Amino acid sequence: MREFIKVMKALSDPSRVKMVKMLQRKVMCVCEIQEALGIAQSTASKHLQILEDAGLVSHRKEGLWVNYTLGDGSQNRYAASLLGNLRHWLDEDPGVKDMVGRLPQIRREDICARNR
Repeated sequence: MREFIKVMKALSDPSRVKMVKMLQRKVMCVCEIQEALGIAQSTASKHLQILEDAGLVSHRKEGLWVNYTLGDGSQNRYAASLLGNLRHWLDEDPGVKDMVGRLPQIRREDICARNR
């Protein structure tokens, strides 16, 4: 039951659900997720850690970047099931639809150049 509760708690926050929906569309770094959601870097990182602990996302370090992707579900069967369902859920939600529509304009190179 612990693994089930961990996944359900991870998906109980709207920002974390939006993160999963974003990662369905592209690999992202923390700065891109932060930009898309309008939240602090520390908040984005904390949310990503919760999602990762539940087996919903994973990360891979590539040079200076830490890239986040959806988990493959091998760590937690409940995560696998919910990730499969979330591919079809909430696409028509106005908040999710708006955020996903803005993703092509959110690029890490632009964010880094702006923060220099």
